[in-house]
Amino acid sequence: MSDDRLIVALDVPNALEGLRLAESLGDAVSFYKIGLGMLTGGGLGLANELKLEHGKRIFLDMKLFDIGATVEAAVRGLAQFDLDFLTVHGDPTVVRAACEGAAGSGMKILAVTILTSLDRADLDAALIVPGDIPDLVAARATRAFEAGADGVIASPNEAAMIRALPEAEGRLIVTPGVRPAGADAGDQKRIATPASAIAAGADHIVVGRPIHRAPDPRAAAQAIVAELSSPQALRTSAY
Repeated sequence: MSDDRLIVALDVPNALEGLRLAESLGDAVSFYKIGLGMLTGGGLGLANELKLEHGKRIFLDMKLFDIGATVEAAVRGLAQFDLDFLTVHGDPTVVRAACEGAAGSGMKILAVTILTSLDRADLDAALIVPGDIPDLVAARATRAFEAGADGVIASPNEAAMIRALPEAEGRLIVTPGVRPAGADAGDQKRIATPASAIAAGADHIVVGRPIHRAPDPRAAAQAIVAELSSPQALRTSAY
C-alpha cells in the first residue's frame, strides 16, 4: 500500500522514463514530483497522464521567481492542469502573486525557503544576509505564510522549528533532502532520514535518487513507506 506522505521525485531525463518508473512503482507510490529538469522532456504531459489515467497526486516543482504579474499569469495557466502542489520562491511578492494565480483552484502554493543543497558558504557567495540558516529559514517561512502560502519547502533540519511557528498552524511542510540511512547524500547538504523528517513535523517527504537508482525501486519505496509508519516517525513534541 502507498502512503502519500512519500512523494517520489521523477528526476529522470524525459516523460517516457518517468512513466516507466511510475509503472514499475505501481500502487507502492501515490504522489509524484515533476521538476524543472523534466519540463522540456514532456513533464506537463506526464503530469496529466499520471493524474488523469493513473489517479496519482502531482507536485510540480517549478520554483517560480519573477515579477508579480508574470508569476500570477504562469500560475493561473498551471492551475488549469488540476495539480496538487506548485512551488515558488518564498519572497512575499512572489507568493502573493502565485496565490492570486491559484485562486479558485485546488492547487496549493508551496514557498521555497532556502534550497537544501545550500549551506552558509553558498549563501555568503550569493550575498545573502548574514545569519544561521535555521533562523533565515524560519524568517522566510513566516513571511511566506503571512503572504498566503499553503506551505513551505524546507530541509528536515528546520522542520521542527517551522512547525513550532504560530503562523504554521494548518500549513504544510514538505521536506526534500531526505535519505534513508546509509544512502549517498548526493548534492544535498542538510539531510535526514524519512522517519526523522516526519517526526520533526514534516507532512510530506520528497525522495528521488534513493528510489529510482535502487536495484529494485518498488522495494526501496515500500521500505520508506514502512519506515514512515514506524515508531521512529512518531512526533514526540506538541506543536
